[in-house]
Amino acid sequence: MGGADRRHQVMGAAASIPRFVAGRVGGLLLTVGVTSFLIFSATHLAPGRPEEFLLRGRPVSPEALAAVRAQYHLDDPLLVQYWRWITGVFTGDFGRSLQFRQDVGGLLASRLPTTLLLVGYASLMIVLVGLLLGVVAALRPGKLDRSIMLISTVAAATPGFVAVIPLSAVFAVGLGWFPVFGNGEGLLDRLWHLTLPAVAVAVSVVGLLARVTRSAMLAELSREHVEVARSRGLPFGSVVRRHALRNSLGPITTLSGLIVAGLFVATFVIEVAFGLSGLGSLLVTAVQAKDFPVVQAITMIGVLAFVVTNLLVDLLYPLIDPRVSLRAGVAR
Repeated sequence: MGGADRRHQVMGAAASIPRFVAGRVGGLLLTVGVTSFLIFSATHLAPGRPEEFLLRGRPVSPEALAAVRAQYHLDDPLLVQYWRWITGVFTGDFGRSLQFRQDVGGLLASRLPTTLLLVGYASLMIVLVGLLLGVVAALRPGKLDRSIMLISTVAAATPGFVAVIPLSAVFAVGLGWFPVFGNGEGLLDRLWHLTLPAVAVAVSVVGLLARVTRSAMLAELSREHVEVARSRGLPFGSVVRRHALRNSLGPITTLSGLIVAGLFVATFVIEVAFGLSGLGSLLVTAVQAKDFPVVQAITMIGVLAFVVTNLLVDLLYPLIDPRVSLRAGVAR
């Protein structure tokens, strides 16, 4: 009976995988559909009209104004404009920039690598430093723990745009170690230019991840199975890796996924502060110019980054923490 029950459990888990994935993908598509319409509607409800920028304040005849609106389909009903835009997005056509007079896809392709590299660089800093500080604080109670918690609290309370000022003053102006403007050329030079922006992005989130990691580690270290493993004479390092840290990865991974998804938005302000030609600086100029196609495309990229990252976390969670079953995920 035991073997038969085990086979039924395995077959049931295998059968639940497609349903689990389908449910998560369906939720992703629904979220993207709703948010895409809200994004498109919000840009058209904003004060100001795009033809005002196209005409650059020049007085024109009603016929010329009507021709401009017809060229960019501005007179079509909102739902018609939305359908034309969203179908174009699914085929890779984001429209034409009103400000730069070129395809939005080309603009994004030229600036997206800088933003992705900055997000990846900051994410690596956050995960490595946040995990290290949290684990050390959990394993070394006392003065070291209190010091790390104090540092992480200050870091978590420091917004990225505030961290720009001391970082630039100390490491760029004072010590001259890093540049504070431009993207750089080549991978190593780009990483050198992006170091201070990545630190500015990561500083507040590192403190948050360190505190969550410490709490999760302390909760696991106090569990009975960890005490039993230590009483059996297993090496402390092995107990920490196999029992405490592994079982703590669930909440840590969930938070890390939310952090990485949010970094796409957090980097926008930092890009402007450090003069980086990424999506952030492009978004700022597009908003100022009422360049609707660019604003919509960049906002959609942020939404997609968020929902896709959370989808990956949901799919990886049962693998990271075997105590969480796919059936429970489907039931939720």
